[in-house]
Amino acid sequence: MTIVGSVGIAGLGLDETAEPAAEIDAAVRLRELGYQTLWLAGGQGNNLEQISRIVRGTEGLRVASGIIGVLRVPAAEVARTFAALEAEHPGRFVVGLGGAHGPRPLPTLGAYLDALDTVPPVVPASARILAALGPRMLRLAADRAGGAYPYLVTPDYVADARKRLGDGPTLAVLVPVIPLAEPTAARELARASTAFYTNVPGYRRNFLRMGFGEADITDRSDAFVDGVTVWGGLESIVARVAEYHAAGADQVVLGLRLPPGADPAEEGVWQARLAQALLA
Repeated sequence: MTIVGSVGIAGLGLDETAEPAAEIDAAVRLRELGYQTLWLAGGQGNNLEQISRIVRGTEGLRVASGIIGVLRVPAAEVARTFAALEAEHPGRFVVGLGGAHGPRPLPTLGAYLDALDTVPPVVPASARILAALGPRMLRLAADRAGGAYPYLVTPDYVADARKRLGDGPTLAVLVPVIPLAEPTAARELARASTAFYTNVPGYRRNFLRMGFGEADITDRSDAFVDGVTVWGGLESIVARVAEYHAAGADQVVLGLRLPPGADPAEEGVWQARLAQALLA
């Protein structure tokens, strides 16, 4: 599978109370800015209705679920949504899957993929992408999906993941982007943005695999947040995104993070500035 475009965007830049019409308007604007792939997080729920609405309400914008939780959304519902959108708008819905937490995540995700493979309407492997971090999950992404979608990783991790996946599968990397040039403020926001994940076992194991020490992870040291987030002014952000591409990422997905209390319009300003710098 090839994710269209070297740079994607995560989220619409709207709060949870936004009306459907506002979502469509925001998605149209992102496409006009040049973003070709919009990644929509499902959180703890089911966002298939939102994905369907945005695919149908836009032109040329590929919408990826980043990610659908396989413990929360039945495979049959994903398959029906994919089939309907594929018939109307082929190639516009990328089925991002993950969230197989628990004692046996690989068999859990494998069984879900089995259902997508065998129970009509099927979702072909080429249309799927897996939220993968560890070596075994990357192998599963290479074998049974179109690629992998890791989060909170370093460029060195990307280089290793590229080797594990091989040349064919897509490697789309989600990175938190903090448009603050002042180091103390930027790192404070980076620490807040990564705090939850340092206590998630799968992420913590991956942080250790990437070479961070226990104290780095627990305290969210400067070295840790500098390694797994992107912060700074426009030039610094562009340079860091280039590092991920050079390491082997097909697409870098920008997860904008603004300080609490920031003017909501500021996110739109940065969406435009980054599009101009990275997609021109």
